[in-house]
Formats: sequence, C-alpha cells, structure tokens
Amino acid sequence: MTTLATKKATLTTLLQDLDRVTVAFSGGIDSTVVLKMALDVLGADKVTAVVANSELFTNEEFEKAVSLAQTLGANVQTTMLDYLSDTHIEHNTPDSWYYAKKMFYTRLTEMAAENGSKAVLDGMIKNDEQDYRPGLKARTEAGARSLLQEAGFYKVDVRALAQELDLNNWNKVASCSVSSRFPYNTTLTHENIAQVMAAEHYLRGLGFPTVRVRYHDDIARIELPEARIGDFLVFNDRVNRKLQALGFRYVTLDLGGFRSGRMNETLTAKQLATFA
Repeated sequence: MTTLATKKATLTTLLQDLDRVTVAFSGGIDSTVVLKMALDVLGADKVTAVVANSELFTNEEFEKAVSLAQTLGANVQTTMLDYLSDTHIEHNTPDSWYYAKKMFYTRLTEMAAENGSKAVLDGMIKNDEQDYRPGLKARTEAGARSLLQEAGFYKVDVRALAQELDLNNWNKVASCSVSSRFPYNTTLTHENIAQVMAAEHYLRGLGFPTVRVRYHDDIARIELPEARIGDFLVFNDRVNRKLQALGFRYVTLDLGGFRSGRMNETLTAKQLATFA
C-alpha cells in the first residue's frame, strides 16, 4: 500500500517539475491542498489562484474561496462564467457538465497564458474516476493537470494531508454545482436555481451542513445523511412551511438518504460509457 508520505513526495516532485502555475480554486479541500502545496513548493510569486463565480454556485462559496486563497498567501484572480448561455448547460443535458467544464478550462487556460503560467492545475482526485465525470474529458482536452490524481490521492489521503498541513477546512463539506439538484433535461432558470439555493441555505441554517434539495417541478426532495434523518423530524412542520413559501407545492424527505451523484443513477449504460 502506498503511504501518505510517498504520495506527498510524488506530489512534491510533480510540482517541482513545473514553473509558474495557475490553480483552479473552489475553496474545497481538494483544491486547497493543491494550492497550499503549490505555494509551499514553488513560492507565492509563481502561483496564481483563480476563483470562478457563476449562477450555478452561491456567492457565499465564491467569497469564502477568495478569502481563503488570500489567507493562504496566493495571488488571486477572479472570473465570472455565464454557464446558462450554453444551451447544453441551460437544458441540463447528460453531457452538460462537459460543456460547463470546457467553458471553465478554456477561461483558465486563457488566464494562465496572460499571467505566464506553464500549467493549469485542478483538484480532481482518484475518487472522481469512479463516477460519471464528463468534466474529465474537458480537462484532458484543455491540457490541464490533476496532480492529486497523478499522485494517487483519494479523499481520505487528501483529508489526512490537509490535517498535516494544518488546513482548517480539512473536514469541509463538499459542495458542487447546483445543476446536480435537477433531473437531466430539466431547463435551468435563474428562478429555479435561486429557489433551490434558498431552500438549502435554510436547511443548513437548521444545522444540516450536508443536504441536497432535489428539484422535481413542484416537489422538493430533501436528501440528508441517514444518520441525521431522525434529527430532522422535529423540523418537519417549519421546513414544510418554509419551502412551500419558496414555491414548492410538496416537500418530501428521501428515506434513502444523501448520496453524491444521485441523479446519475437515471443514466443508461450507453450514456455512462460516453465519457468513461
């Protein structure tokens, strides 16, 4: 079994082989480890953190990511992406994340060229190879690098290294594009995106940091870790009233619990194989 020390050494060597880099920074633990290691190995003058904002992520996540990158000592650049301008993304087609990542990596590649970076780095890890991830194809086409994958890092390794590096977000709850809350081939609008974001913000405020509100037209399907379902029941009435005030007619709790990538379960084997 490859040890954490060996994986860290491999990651260090990969970084040493680079010169000036641009890191796609989301504020999540994976990209935080990449940024911190790049800063430690290459120095702050050779590392740029790019934080992207868009309608598919909350302003709160964007602002936290900018603040964290600055706290780590990185030179920070920001950019705004209009994902809904692409018809595949707007209609949330099964390959929409490929087009979203293509837009994302294209912008980062342009910014890297402007700031003199020799490589664009992201926070993809080995676990990302185990699910339907159209974005991997877009990354490869753009020539971006996923050094954590190359060094063999799984999520457990990332969290362990984050603790070793004294990063205070080592156990941060993962976040992802709000488009994952909508069934494929559902048209995304600023209105239904805001509706889902507001519902999840309310539920996190009740003490449920890991939560998904899946959108099914007038039905909100709430996913929580199975261990927290019992804790949630005391809030039934107030949650029902709040989410109905946000525009949902019916509010349901999924007894199957939270599972990342849940919407991908509706895809056929042929669709899954497209970006395998």
